[in-house]
Amino acid sequence: MNKTIFITGTSSGIGQATAQYFEAQEWNVIATMRSPEKQNILKNSERMLVLKLDVEKPETFNEVIEKAIAHFGKIDVLLNNAGYGQHGLFEATTSEQIHRQFSVNLFGTMEITRALLPHFRAQKNGSIITITSGVGRVTVPLVSIYAASKFALEGFCESLSFELASQNIQVKIIEPGNIATNFEQTTKSNFAADEALTDYSDYLKKMDEVFKGIYSGGGSTAADVAATIFKAANDESNVLRYVVGSDLQPLIDIRNGGTDEQYMDVLRSTFVPEN
Repeated sequence: MNKTIFITGTSSGIGQATAQYFEAQEWNVIATMRSPEKQNILKNSERMLVLKLDVEKPETFNEVIEKAIAHFGKIDVLLNNAGYGQHGLFEATTSEQIHRQFSVNLFGTMEITRALLPHFRAQKNGSIITITSGVGRVTVPLVSIYAASKFALEGFCESLSFELASQNIQVKIIEPGNIATNFEQTTKSNFAADEALTDYSDYLKKMDEVFKGIYSGGGSTAADVAATIFKAANDESNVLRYVVGSDLQPLIDIRNGGTDEQYMDVLRSTFVPEN
């Protein structure tokens, strides 16, 4: 029997690319998204089932999971991909924006994971793969809320990996660096700013130039991430974290290879301009 993956957030970017990649590898794919009617890329087929799912509505999860299992017989892998980036000045970020960031990125992931665990325990195997981010390990300015949600996901998954090992359920983390998707454009559209906070004006201009330089250096593609997810889904080792992108690994090496002061000095040299 072909294996089946259940993916959240497949309307675009990494989720969409991963759904296509796994289907091409002859896996069954449950591709979930908030508004299936608004996309025309992923279609129901012999190996693909497109379902409506909003990670902020856990009361709907059991019904969607039941449909998926009824269609393909079982689920082998859960890919927690749904999420977005709330960027901007922390001081300009509203309480509503903060709560929604955690509702989608963290609480939604926790709830869909909880909803699928009984199925994995019943079949005595399964894998939970979660997309975090490079900023879940190495932070940069203007992503404090997003980074906080991703740091929380890292801690959640690492702790969960120990208890679920007792149930023969694997936990894996995918950490993308700079990825060429529409993610950057999406974050710009809801960038937290406040014109009254003029004290930050010079800093924001300087950071705009810094990030333009970072993004202009290119990065991995959504297909690269999908290939890494496929590797993780088939990897029976105890590897927890999979880094995607040559831009991210050197920073993680600095963080892991020296003192905290040395690591912070490296990042401050880029993100704390001299006056």
